[in-house]
Amino acid sequence: MFKMALRTAAAAAAVLLSGAAFAATTLSINTALTTSDPLYKGLETFRDAVTKRTNGAIEVKLFPNSQLGSDEDVLEQARAGAPVAVVVDGGRLANFVKEFGVLGAPYLASGYDGIRKVVTSAMFEEWVGKLSKASGHQVLSFNWWQGERHLWTAKPVRTPADLKGNRMRTIGSPVWLGTINAMGATATPMPYAEVYSALEQKVIDSVEVQLPAGYNSKLFEVTKYVTKTGHISLITGLVTSAKWFGSLPADQQKILREEALKAGDVASYGTRDKLAEIEKSLKAAGMTVDEIDVTPFRNATAGVYDKLGYGDLRTKLQAIAK
Repeated sequence: MFKMALRTAAAAAAVLLSGAAFAATTLSINTALTTSDPLYKGLETFRDAVTKRTNGAIEVKLFPNSQLGSDEDVLEQARAGAPVAVVVDGGRLANFVKEFGVLGAPYLASGYDGIRKVVTSAMFEEWVGKLSKASGHQVLSFNWWQGERHLWTAKPVRTPADLKGNRMRTIGSPVWLGTINAMGATATPMPYAEVYSALEQKVIDSVEVQLPAGYNSKLFEVTKYVTKTGHISLITGLVTSAKWFGSLPADQQKILREEALKAGDVASYGTRDKLAEIEKSLKAAGMTVDEIDVTPFRNATAGVYDKLGYGDLRTKLQAIAK
């Protein structure tokens, strides 16, 4: 009877293990953006495509408005092997692989098509491999373009001199801090979720952010001017845990990367097609949207590349982006 009980237990364990092998695994994706952002539509496309192509073996869950925490928090969770992903800029990844930081450098490329060539190049794929080994993060794709960053201020801005003493929120990475300081403002890093209240309470004077995010966060209620400097073309990536990714069958890994690239295009072209409409809505809400000669800002930020050691890399990437 004892042997029979052992055989029964062993059989039950085998069934459980077999079931576990085929059970759905969940990938939780965090983003600071709202559900109305064009990029979020790309995430929905990714979620649905992955479910369909894996026959439900991978379930993707979306968490807008930073519901899982700050980008840095989620990156740490991924680094520890958790099945999470985050839409994140290259500046944060530069802490692990320096080259990623150049993606947020000023006036690297204009629009989406040029920067897309960079983040789908053989050179970029080398960075992806380095990141996996250096930090335990896996890039699924990095073609999630959120638009060009502009200045949202209480007063009009024409030249870098107009930003003297202006406390401007930006992302807390060297290339972003260096860019905003070079533009004439005082770079002030803080989580994006805190920006609205910080502007309202005069903790900061301004923010630099792309049109979709600024509009969806209702920044037109706490600022008066958008100055179209286009100083950074915000390209972001869908980044997950290398440990978790490596535990998946090869076919599922392939599906995740293929569908992330396709969905990134959906998100990016969706963003591009919405920009004019968003600008019109901002004006209707009472904002002044200023087109300016960006040459003074381009000149003021040119030294950021060499200061951070990206001078040679800029030349190579701009050649790829043509």
